[in-house]
Amino acid sequence: MESLSPNSEVHLMLAQCFRTLTTSTDDKDIIAALQTLHSYLGEGPDSTTTSVQRAEFRRAHYTRTLQFLLSNIQADWLHSLSAAQRTELWDGLFLLGPPDQALLVLMEGIGALRPSANLDHLVSITERFLQSGRLGDLLWSYCLAAAPSDSPQLRETLLGRIVALPDLTANRLHPNNKPLFLPQQYYTLLATEMLTALEQTCQALKDGTDCSLTFVAQTLGKVCIQGHSDIVLAVMAPRLSACTRSDMVWQRVCWKLLENIPQRWIESVLTGLVQAVSGPDALGRIIGNLVLTNTKAQFVITHKLLLLQYKYETRVLRIVLGYLAADRERRPLLLQVLRSVSQAWANSSAVKHTPLEQQLYVSKALLLSVSLLRDSELQELRSELLQCMLSGMQSHLDSSVVQIRRVGMVVGECLSSRMDINGTKLKFEYDQDEETRELLSLMTPVTSDEPEPEPVNGADTTQETNEVTPSTQNVSSQNKSGPQPLKTDPDSDLDSDDELTPYDMSGDQEMNQACPPHYLRDCLETLISSEDPVRVELSLRVAESLVRKNVFAAKEISVQLTKVLLHMEDKYSINGFLSLRQATMVALAATDCIPVTQYLTTEFYSLNYSLRQRLDILEVLALAAQELSQPFTEKRDPSISVATSADLAPYPGDNPVHWRQVVEKRIQSKTKRLSKGATQPPAKATPNRYAPVAGHFFFPLLRNYDKPQMTFDLLGSDHLVLGRLIHTLGLFMHLAVNAPIAAQMGRALLDFVWAVRYHVDQMVRRGVLFAVCSVFLSMPSQNLLLDLSDQLFETRTWLADVAEGDPDADCRSLAVQSLVLLDKSLKKQLQDPQALSLES
Repeated sequence: MESLSPNSEVHLMLAQCFRTLTTSTDDKDIIAALQTLHSYLGEGPDSTTTSVQRAEFRRAHYTRTLQFLLSNIQADWLHSLSAAQRTELWDGLFLLGPPDQALLVLMEGIGALRPSANLDHLVSITERFLQSGRLGDLLWSYCLAAAPSDSPQLRETLLGRIVALPDLTANRLHPNNKPLFLPQQYYTLLATEMLTALEQTCQALKDGTDCSLTFVAQTLGKVCIQGHSDIVLAVMAPRLSACTRSDMVWQRVCWKLLENIPQRWIESVLTGLVQAVSGPDALGRIIGNLVLTNTKAQFVITHKLLLLQYKYETRVLRIVLGYLAADRERRPLLLQVLRSVSQAWANSSAVKHTPLEQQLYVSKALLLSVSLLRDSELQELRSELLQCMLSGMQSHLDSSVVQIRRVGMVVGECLSSRMDINGTKLKFEYDQDEETRELLSLMTPVTSDEPEPEPVNGADTTQETNEVTPSTQNVSSQNKSGPQPLKTDPDSDLDSDDELTPYDMSGDQEMNQACPPHYLRDCLETLISSEDPVRVELSLRVAESLVRKNVFAAKEISVQLTKVLLHMEDKYSINGFLSLRQATMVALAATDCIPVTQYLTTEFYSLNYSLRQRLDILEVLALAAQELSQPFTEKRDPSISVATSADLAPYPGDNPVHWRQVVEKRIQSKTKRLSKGATQPPAKATPNRYAPVAGHFFFPLLRNYDKPQMTFDLLGSDHLVLGRLIHTLGLFMHLAVNAPIAAQMGRALLDFVWAVRYHVDQMVRRGVLFAVCSVFLSMPSQNLLLDLSDQLFETRTWLADVAEGDPDADCRSLAVQSLVLLDKSLKKQLQDPQALSLES
């Protein structure tokens, strides 16, 4: 009789075991059948099966066996076993066979079973599967396979189960999920198992055994693309960096691992890796020259991380650019990066349309790239860098945003210092903050893998200060204590008065010969004709108080004094000159409103004024409008207040009002009330001084905005003034709430800003959105529907586009606020007719 093939023998034996487990009620037969199944997984000499039979069972029958066990998980024969027998014979079949097949069956069972004791049993087996290192055995089994024995669909399914195990268990177990299945614990375990597989691969290669890293690379890529790169690479990167420091086999294994990652996942791996490694040298050891052989990796490293994304820290920029500069074969890519970054930094359109954070990020990349250049490379790129510096500085300095102008100044200084053009270096005056100090520190590259040290300048300065401090303190203490008694010989004859301590005269002030003017006209004459710095300063300091004290005199010369102040320059470096000049002009505009306002609004569009003077006009008008819109409080006569303060304060008991107030306050503080009404009389109603004159502030500024002049082009290059003008008009609109002219002002303002709503300058767009907010706040709801019904739909669509796609964060926030105000006003107006009909 011919002998059966191994496949047939195993098939017959399995059929007999399955029949026994299904039909038998004898515990001995059940235990024997389970032990027979275990024999096909045994590796020792006591096993009753041959190696060929065991291999055939693992290949073709193991998954069917586990599926049979799961289908009989509720059978009586399983529950008749003791806990120890169940753990050894039933659970052991899931833990001793091929780990990939076991994991797939376990995850299939967890997904199919409903919450029950059987589900808890499978979850506990899965926990033991992970804790016993079977996940590492699974990865290592695929490393040993010279060629894939399974189908691509099966491998993709297995990858999905391994990577998504926390999600699958969380969806099934809900609040009863196990700690080991949580993302933090599971992906840390998975990273450890991948490191173990890589270590076994290195040892096998040293022993002469071929290995494949395809499956491990696919696992790493799929984990990273699903958003867990931070957890996995935080475990793997330090270990890989340490192992590749002195072992070339580890380096080759890491390079092969990165090469085998599929193209669609390489970006997520690289972005996570550059954030996890300690420095550019570690990154170079781990990925090697991957950027030279993989086009997707080159695009990510040289373009996307530097120009398209700006969420990373400065440390990531140091690592990426340091990696490109560390190897001779990669340095051409550094020069390519420098060209692209310099073009992006100098692009005027990018300065206008990209967020400030991205411009700062590109500036850091530019400075780091320049700092890594050799002298020969710098000479090669000198002309390109010079062109970049000149055009880029012009684009940045033309911006109306202070931070952008400051970034342009700092980068221009650093580039000119590095290129050393004819020994000349640019130097700007700006306020240093954390951003500028960081930009300046980037010209000193940090190349070590150790944590970046703090800037040495601050430490050296501190040390020098500490060294000099004792002597400085001695000198200062001597100066503060005054001249010390002279040490003389005991034979000298000194008067006893010489030992007296002199008076401290450090706080004494020199008496001025000139006195401040007491009449406003004298003040005007001094400001016009006097060349004495002291008299000019005194006149400027008392001008505001004189205007407010004598209203009639101020109205006589208000326009003339405003003209003098507007054209006045700080020739004598007076302390607080700008604030004193502005305060006086505001007092004049608030005191004699219409003439001064007409003069200022007319001069705003006149010839031969600087941008600074036009901005001063807008600031004065805005402050004057704010002052007029506030409630007017009667001030006491200054002479009375001075006389009162000069008198002696009376004894408290002589003033009956005083003690009555004290007693009343004590009673109020000790009394407890369930509800407390108004304890003070309501504020006295006062007329709004701004409402009658709002049109004089507002409409003249809308007359000539579209007429360019030789020195003033509001809709062209002078966008700084345009942004301030729109903001000022929006403020006038906001202050005109409840004024009869508010509706007319709102219509005119929307017509004006509608033409510049898509302006390239973000300050102008902010002003437009602020003006729109002011219109929605100040115009009555009924006027919005009656007067602006044709524009509301288009305005709402524009605001929605800005809120979603504007590069400036402030513009997006203002657009959202405008949408809320518009919807609130329309809802209120649409509900009012219903309320009126109900009342009627």
